[in-house]
Amino acid sequence: MQPEVLIQEALRLGIRKLAVTEINNTTSYIELIRLAESINKADGTKEFLQPIEIIPGIEFREDGKLHYIALAQNEDGFEAINRFRSFHNENTIQLPARAPELEDVWIIYPFGKIEAGMLRENEFIGIRPHELIRYGLNNANDLNPGKFVAWQPVTFSKNSDFEVHRILRAIDRNTILTKLLPQDLARPDEILYGPAELKSKFETHPELITKSEALLEACSFNLKLGDNKNKATWTGDLSRDWDFLVEASKKGFDLKYPDPTDEVKERFERELTIIRQKNFCAYYLITLDLIRFAQQKGYVHVGRGSGANSMVAYCLSITNVDPVTLDLYFERFLNPERSSPPDFDLDFSWDQRNAIYDYLFSRYGKDYVCLLGTHTTLQENSVLREIAKVFGLPKEEIDRLSDNRDANRKKDELTETILKYAVRLKDLPVNISIHAGGVLITEQPIYRFTATEFPPKGYPVTHFEMHNAEDAGIYKFDILSQRGLGHLKETVRLVQKNKGIKVDIDRFKDFCIDPLIRTLLNTGKTIGCFYVESPAMRMLLKKLRCEDYITLVAASSIIRPGVARSGMMRAYIERFHLAQNGKPYPVIHPVIGKLLAETFGVMVYQEDVIRVAHFFAGLTLAEADILRRGMSGKFRSRKEFERIQNKFFENCRAKGYAEEIINRVWYEIESFSGYSFSKGHSASYAVESYQSLYLKAHFPLEFMVGVINNFGGFYRTEFYFHEARLNGAQIEAPDVNQSEYLTDIQDQTIYTGFIHLKSLENKIAGLIPAERRLHGPYKSLKHFMERVPAGIEQIRILIRSGAFRFTGKSKQELLWEALIYFNQQKSSGTPGNMQLFEQEPVDMNLPPLDRNPVEDVFD
Repeated sequence: MQPEVLIQEALRLGIRKLAVTEINNTTSYIELIRLAESINKADGTKEFLQPIEIIPGIEFREDGKLHYIALAQNEDGFEAINRFRSFHNENTIQLPARAPELEDVWIIYPFGKIEAGMLRENEFIGIRPHELIRYGLNNANDLNPGKFVAWQPVTFSKNSDFEVHRILRAIDRNTILTKLLPQDLARPDEILYGPAELKSKFETHPELITKSEALLEACSFNLKLGDNKNKATWTGDLSRDWDFLVEASKKGFDLKYPDPTDEVKERFERELTIIRQKNFCAYYLITLDLIRFAQQKGYVHVGRGSGANSMVAYCLSITNVDPVTLDLYFERFLNPERSSPPDFDLDFSWDQRNAIYDYLFSRYGKDYVCLLGTHTTLQENSVLREIAKVFGLPKEEIDRLSDNRDANRKKDELTETILKYAVRLKDLPVNISIHAGGVLITEQPIYRFTATEFPPKGYPVTHFEMHNAEDAGIYKFDILSQRGLGHLKETVRLVQKNKGIKVDIDRFKDFCIDPLIRTLLNTGKTIGCFYVESPAMRMLLKKLRCEDYITLVAASSIIRPGVARSGMMRAYIERFHLAQNGKPYPVIHPVIGKLLAETFGVMVYQEDVIRVAHFFAGLTLAEADILRRGMSGKFRSRKEFERIQNKFFENCRAKGYAEEIINRVWYEIESFSGYSFSKGHSASYAVESYQSLYLKAHFPLEFMVGVINNFGGFYRTEFYFHEARLNGAQIEAPDVNQSEYLTDIQDQTIYTGFIHLKSLENKIAGLIPAERRLHGPYKSLKHFMERVPAGIEQIRILIRSGAFRFTGKSKQELLWEALIYFNQQKSSGTPGNMQLFEQEPVDMNLPPLDRNPVEDVFD
């Protein structure tokens, strides 16, 4: 049952208190509280002034069998439940059949699980309507009748949902519907009843209802949505935090703005005022502390997203984009009217992010830090195949149905049923996953708000997702990883190793006037360079004859699918060239032309949507931000969005704009849907692109090896080897005396890394260079086999790839030599080990072995 349906049903039936105990998780309670509050606020009648109250807990099951239900009496009880569940998730140990002693928690066992006389003070036995006869017979002799309560589980909103439940259970059990056992399923009567109907079901034993009401009455859970629950201070004192932030940011301000104008000074002070007003000081300082840790470790990072709109963030080196130069709008990041919390997006190299996580967990304590969860949902195409399987269709029929559902839609009743349920199950949650980069750091223990999962990475993950975190008042830090920063890091290392040059990639102002970089940009020769290497982007750079930072920032944003599809990318290119030649260009309306002069009247960034909504359509900043969130795919409430959309049209008509102009402006706003960038985000990406372009322009071979060694980019790895060859490199296949685990460069020669050999074990790939560094080069195949414990199959891979070409022997000779060596080892019973005294390999008298060069191509 979806949360919206549950709340609506409770409202319809006059239920004012809901015990929400999901199986082994706490996913939905924040969403239910939000929905309950929104209904309470929206309903103006006195009849419903009493709010719907949510009491959270967990239904503990193991292998489908119910052990007990834990219901929180208050916030402390909920924390105790969450700690208990999280402990067992973290340590992957089975739940005890008997609940532990948990304070401020009611425990309810199913009937027959435990004798009433064994129960603790806070423990009870739940009786369901179908168990009343057995309860009546049992209760006559029971010594503890006050330990029984009425219990009505709720799984469905209506009886027809039972079939959906059966299908989901069959998918989960990986079986067909007819093989499901009764214990695999909920009972069909697990639906929500109104108070009167429920009391009638228990009319023979009204004391059970009375006891249930007493337990619920004793529960009071008060999670105040929107109240700031993040770590309150960084130093432990609010005033010290503020002094530290002001001092650190002013130091950076003086360094980055040595001769500031009054306007720049005013903006700096205004930002600090808003940061203090919105209580965001600790958020800045925690981020600053993390950046300083990364700098001490030599980790490269990029601060991007709307955080790049903040001058204070730039002064603290959280971001590397000057918001004054780019006219970035701070209020896009933080403003007094903004209802949703902003966050910093921090990118680190893909192989350094776990070190960042480890620092946060050690710095603030594992009880207070958690990765943000997300919910994977069923999609119509994939779930159709699963449903067809549980109905017993053979694979051939499933393939035909999946490939061409429309042609099979009315084939027979079974096919229609399968297609019907594929639509019905769409968007139901499948499992909890990990948000791309969200990290939460709370003032109170994270268990006050959620139990945690422990996926293979080993870090705790919340049960709720991003929107619920925002609703609760917990703002995420986005700690992201990307391969582009790995390219930079690896290239700098290789240049130092191969050429003895220590490269500084933070000289951004120098890069902007570098003629070699300009040539790469305007000719589109940007393969391997972060964010500007795709065919579409290279084509766009050539069309724009891009030579400067501002144009690259705009190109990074107009390449989005929405802008391209609406025709505005083409309009931007045409207007760009008209403006370059001093000619006028058309704009949809003079106000739009003035607002978007920098982008030639085209909406390119999220800020443009806000600017147009505020100044053109007369929406407030808060309303404009709702519009922006809706267009970026980060908003849930369609009602709220529709209200803003209607107001946009009403305001525009009131201002006297022509209907076709209003519709065209709205159409261009809509083109942003799901794909929009803030200008600061594009600007940050453009800085990283310039760093990549600098390395490619001046150190092309080392740069291509850096790209190869990070296994990331728009193209397959072999493409980057070809690009290196076109730039003058000599490409060599793996060689046991030259190659490393990763690809390496020596002067102009690139030796392919062992990691690229198909089927070669990672252990062997790493051991070959490690053993060579310890004991010197390999002198022969026998010498190698005595030192590296590789099996005959691994040796064959190395021989066929030419890794022993230094011996001067043909591959056939080497293969025979390896085979004879392993046969001798097998017959002597001694494993191959490095000998104390080296012996010259014995030459074998082999017959002539011809080899066709075509065989090497196949190898």
